[in-house]
Amino acid sequence: MEKSPQNTTHRNGSFSSSFGFIIACVGSAVGLGNIWMFPYRLGQYGGAAFLIPYFLFVFLFGWVGLSAEFAVGRLARTGTLGSYRCCFAAADKKHGGRLGEILGWIPLLGSLGIAIGYAVILGWVLRACWGSATGEMFRTDAQVYFSQATGDFGSIPWHILVVVLVCAVVFTGVSKGIEKVSKVLMPLFFVLFLIVAVRVAFLPGALAGYEFLFVPKWEALLKADTWIMAMGQAFFSLSITGSGMIVYGAYLDKSADIPAASLRTALFDTLAAMLSALAIMPAVFAFGIEPTSGPSLLFITLPGIFREIPFGNVFAVFFFVSVAFAGITSLINMFEAVIESWQSRFHMPRKLAVALCGLVTLAAGIFLEGEANVGSWMDFVSIVVVPTGAVLGAVSIYYVLGYRRIRQELEEGRKKPLSRAFGFAARFIYVPLTILVLVLGFCYGGIG
Repeated sequence: MEKSPQNTTHRNGSFSSSFGFIIACVGSAVGLGNIWMFPYRLGQYGGAAFLIPYFLFVFLFGWVGLSAEFAVGRLARTGTLGSYRCCFAAADKKHGGRLGEILGWIPLLGSLGIAIGYAVILGWVLRACWGSATGEMFRTDAQVYFSQATGDFGSIPWHILVVVLVCAVVFTGVSKGIEKVSKVLMPLFFVLFLIVAVRVAFLPGALAGYEFLFVPKWEALLKADTWIMAMGQAFFSLSITGSGMIVYGAYLDKSADIPAASLRTALFDTLAAMLSALAIMPAVFAFGIEPTSGPSLLFITLPGIFREIPFGNVFAVFFFVSVAFAGITSLINMFEAVIESWQSRFHMPRKLAVALCGLVTLAAGIFLEGEANVGSWMDFVSIVVVPTGAVLGAVSIYYVLGYRRIRQELEEGRKKPLSRAFGFAARFIYVPLTILVLVLGFCYGGIG
């Protein structure tokens, strides 16, 4: 089997350790969906019963989905566009895999599209954090404050700050920027959320929230929607987009055990989602508020709760800072996927690619700052573009490149060969499920 000619370290550098790689990947995976979507779905679709299909899908998608994206990035030693070209090189010898590079633009645009919307929402988060610290958010009705922040051109300074912060991180490279920042932000995310969760546990009436989350409603397992929503939540939570995780794989050393690292990433992502549920839902029920998902939970419901508890502004700051950390580490990955591909495809200096990515993200996002606008944008990208990219990634890796070749890369750094079950699960379960996620997303108007 022909080896990839690109086995040297990537010009952007590499992760200094397996821990640095995993923590950066966890930062990419842990995002706003873990915080505002998972707690509600956990309670709505069967409580503890929901965790059964959710854990099954998280394991499957982490084991064979994340592993595939990490492995193809490390094999090609480049990000999205170059990796798809690598996948199609043998099948498209005449054009050197050019078709793969063309198809690779779809998942890459998915990363850029999500980044544009994420930057807008993180602007709201930073504004809420500042409002909590100064007390402004507590002197104003939460609905009014949220409406001011999410109106057209309502949070431009905060929006700009988000983009500048992320550009500053990726500007410094992989080990000095992405890895170091992730090592700081992600542990702080867990610590701050844990503090909020402990405080919430002492609220009168919090028990109802735990019952909503963890009392199993076994009959829910007989409903198709439970399995569909668990699958969608697991799939999107792990950031399997056919793009973002590929670029982190390109920066990974050959000695790393990719399947093991993938499962650790999935584990920490699940812990983050569970911690979010423990911090949010007991508080919601303690105050007799109807649990809802989406931005209103973060920016209207929870500020109203923090207003009513002693030192609520302090806990609000902890909460919004931790949300900001989760969002920023995800946004860093989206930026890096775009930047690396532009560097490779257009032979662009990294500084120029960073600046251009920041400007495109900001220029497009400014006109989407209204809540309805960014909501429609994110729906389109998450229902149409991202799942299409994920399908292209799964098919390109496991069928076009072929399981035999990607297995060689997956077994690099491992003491034992992969089991036969891995290949079966990858080709005959995972790939069809990615197609199902795309189809069901259209049918349900989004499942992630």
